Amino acid sequence: MGRIVIPKPMREALGIDGPTELELTESDGKLELTTPDSRARVEERDGLAVIVLDPEPPPLDQATVRAVLESVRR
Repeated sequence: MGRIVIPKPMREALGIDGPTELELTESDGKLELTTPDSRARVEERDGLAVIVLDPEPPPLDQATVRAVLESVRR
């Protein structure tokens, strides 16, 4: 697991606050960091920290989960 420190002015400009997962891709010998399409925040619920996506994604159905699992296994 790697960690990258991003200067505060850059985080503020990108709307990154608190611990944030970023997507890392390689292109032409360069690393590119992007924020995922889904925004998330941490909320406390019943004394526990819970990650909440904003907006809330639609519920997964069994067919979708099975299709994703099959695509990953190949």
